[in-house]
Amino acid sequence: MNLVMVVHGPEAFDAGDAAWLIGLLSPRRVLVAGVMARTAAEESGLPVTCTDERPSVVLAALSGRACLVNRGKTPESGRIFGELVAGRLRGLVHVEASSRTVYCWNHADEHLAREIAEMTGYALAPGTSTGARREGVREVRGCLPGEAVFVNGIVIGTATEETVVLSGENGTLKAVSGLDEKPHGLEKLLRAGLPDLATAWCKSGTVRTTPPRQGERTSRAGRVAVIDHCGHTLYREIGEGVCGVLAVGDDTTAVCGHICSHTGIPVFGVVDGDADAIVEPGYAPGSVVVEVIDGRDDDLGRELAATRDLDPPCWEEWVEETLRTLAGRVRVVVDRRRG
Repeated sequence: MNLVMVVHGPEAFDAGDAAWLIGLLSPRRVLVAGVMARTAAEESGLPVTCTDERPSVVLAALSGRACLVNRGKTPESGRIFGELVAGRLRGLVHVEASSRTVYCWNHADEHLAREIAEMTGYALAPGTSTGARREGVREVRGCLPGEAVFVNGIVIGTATEETVVLSGENGTLKAVSGLDEKPHGLEKLLRAGLPDLATAWCKSGTVRTTPPRQGERTSRAGRVAVIDHCGHTLYREIGEGVCGVLAVGDDTTAVCGHICSHTGIPVFGVVDGDADAIVEPGYAPGSVVVEVIDGRDDDLGRELAATRDLDPPCWEEWVEETLRTLAGRVRVVVDRRRG
């Protein structure tokens, strides 16, 4: 078909959609968009190229025939996601596995959409997305009440309605409706400045429901990467020469532990007990997670990043010495030093 396939999210790999579509459509290239999608893709062993960009950016850079593959948590959330991506493009052929539908957004390549629908047996549906948004306001649609809501990878609260409305004004971010706010999460987000709501990465729900696969242990010596409440940046930090990760924050530790379980990199996590259960847990051998007895993970994490040698001769020695410096201030809640 001379097709480039852009796959979003881990679910398309975990459910087998990506493997099936690759075998059926024989795309000349498969690009993966999303952090946890990269983990699932690498675990699958499929011949793909991983990116750190969002789907709209990847698709906008392509020429020729291309399609987006996605599996939303529900058919409606999958359709909404396609509509959002299409609103940033001139047209989009969107293969939504959750509803077995091929959407042809904004009069995209109708011949391609029809061809994919016929080959897959999926329904063919037209769609229109204007991409219009109110200035300074962002809607996060397709939420399930009770699930976590993220902005730029940080949980800012829990959805109470199907649509969460956020507003950015006077240097702060507030929930207009549909959100039970998590003040500590908002504080973490705003620490780097008020995000541009028009371009911010917003989502709801878990980041992956499938447990990670255990990878082979990597180097025991090298740099300790610091990930402070930004788990979605992890892949940028865990290249060559990284022996372990110092993860700050409950959700960040969970995400780092999940991804690094697959890559075989141990994690030293600092948490304070406000996790949102956004991903199946998993930690590589050598990992330790400590919970702060008095205070917040933010403060202790920054202290460790500033005072501990982040280029140690041995990960195990670094962990032991770090635990000694924290005696009486933390309790160990995960200990994989012996496998």
